[in-house]
Amino acid sequence: QVHLVESGGGLVQTGGSLRLSCAASGLTFGSGPVGWFRQAPGKEREFVAALRWSDGSTNYADSVKGRFTISRDNAKNTVFLQMNSLKPEDTAVYYCAAREGFAIIADSKEYNYWGQGTQVTVSQ
Repeated sequence: QVHLVESGGGLVQTGGSLRLSCAASGLTFGSGPVGWFRQAPGKEREFVAALRWSDGSTNYADSVKGRFTISRDNAKNTVFLQMNSLKPEDTAVYYCAAREGFAIIADSKEYNYWGQGTQVTVSQ
C-alpha cells in the first residue's frame, strides 16, 4: 500500500518561510515526477512544482518561481518544498503527489498517488 505523508505546514507571517516534506512508504520514487499541488478554499487544485526523480529536472508554476524550491533526498525517499517570501495568496492545503509516467505534467489528474495534505497559512 502506497502512502505519501506531508509535513511542515503551519502558520507564518508574510515574507516568512516554511519547508514542506513528503515522505513515501510502499513506494520508491522511481523515474517519474513527484509534484506539489495546492488548493485554497473555493478554488481548484493547482500545480506548484514538480521534480523528476531520474534526472532532477524541475518545473515551477509562474506564481512561485524564484520563491519556492523543490528538492529531494534520495536516501530518505523524501521530497521537499522550500517556500520563501511567502504571501497571503500562498495560503492553501498543500499536497504531494507522484505519477508513474516520465513527463513532468502540471495536470493533477495525471498523478496516481496523493498525500493527505498539509495546511499552510500566511497571515498579513
